[in-house]
Amino acid sequence: MALWNLGFRPFFLFAGAFAAIAIAAWVAQFAGWTGTHTLLAGPLWHAHEMVFGYAMAVIVGFLFTAVRNWTNQPTPTGALLVVIVGFWLAARLLVPTPWHLAAAGFDAAFAVAAAIGIGRPLFLSGNRRNFFFVVVLLGLGAANVCFYLAMAGVLAIDLTRDLQIGLDLIAFTMVVMSGRVIPMFTANAVPGANPRRLQALEPVALGAVLALLTADLLRLPNTATAAIAGVAAAIHAVRLVLWQPWRTRGRPILWILHAAYAWIVLHFALRVCAAFDLVTMSVANHALTVGGIGALTLGMMTRTSRGHTGRPLVAGAAEVMAYVLILLAAAVRVLIPVLLPQDYYATAVVISGLLWVGAFALFTLAFSPMLSRPRVDGKPG
Repeated sequence: MALWNLGFRPFFLFAGAFAAIAIAAWVAQFAGWTGTHTLLAGPLWHAHEMVFGYAMAVIVGFLFTAVRNWTNQPTPTGALLVVIVGFWLAARLLVPTPWHLAAAGFDAAFAVAAAIGIGRPLFLSGNRRNFFFVVVLLGLGAANVCFYLAMAGVLAIDLTRDLQIGLDLIAFTMVVMSGRVIPMFTANAVPGANPRRLQALEPVALGAVLALLTADLLRLPNTATAAIAGVAAAIHAVRLVLWQPWRTRGRPILWILHAAYAWIVLHFALRVCAAFDLVTMSVANHALTVGGIGALTLGMMTRTSRGHTGRPLVAGAAEVMAYVLILLAAAVRVLIPVLLPQDYYATAVVISGLLWVGAFALFTLAFSPMLSRPRVDGKPG
């Protein structure tokens, strides 16, 4: 069955459907439409499922596909891929139930299996440059297990800090991959574009994100965290300008990636504001989760799905509408709580959630045939 031919297929399909269903359920509960019935036990579980459920699934699907290209070695397919996806899916089904520790077991198995799935081909090919992705997956898995154990009362840790560490790891993954692919995609697709990557800037840009991760891990004073976040915001803003995002305005499949990266830059800037209580950490983190993660994963899923099924790298009407919806969702979720009185907060959450649901429902409906059928050019994958 073509769905199990390569990692991006099931993970992108199930992650897209999960993103729509999970946020629809959360919005219904948040707005009180479910009455007294609780679908998900509080905002911490909502955040958990978006970080360790949705985002991690997309990252694994991308890495299973990319690592095969980088190494010319196989990554999990067929029955093995079914088992790994099954671990992820079992955890998602168990989270709304009282059996959270069973969900923790499946999520831990998922993280370890995913790390082995990319670690083996990287090791066999001698590709040391990308071995840090194995560490990232294991780090996300460890943070996820700590969350479960803390919720069960086994560990006494700050759950918000645990989630923040997970977000920082995902932010690091996104800035690494964005730096590799966004300027390359722009140069290949836009005649006359000359996106640049300053070699001296790249390690500083990545180091700033790792420094922010360290600050959150060690719980450094707010002033130190603000200084690190400010440096990160400035460096990544320069990085984005060097990629010449304005040249992609006629190509939605490109501008969505640049727009998503702008939300990552805004996240770092808002973290400075949050350190001085000018905005809430929720606002700063939703700039990353809705704008950065939501838009970047949507852009990469559509592009990867088209490219690896033998289709033109041109966004159709459904993709463009999904891009617009996700950017509106980010703007509503971040800007309304900042610019308007607190009375509008609940309305902003509901509207943003519905826009998010629309974006991922469109993706899932438009791409399910593409992801479940063989390549149109007859090639394997």
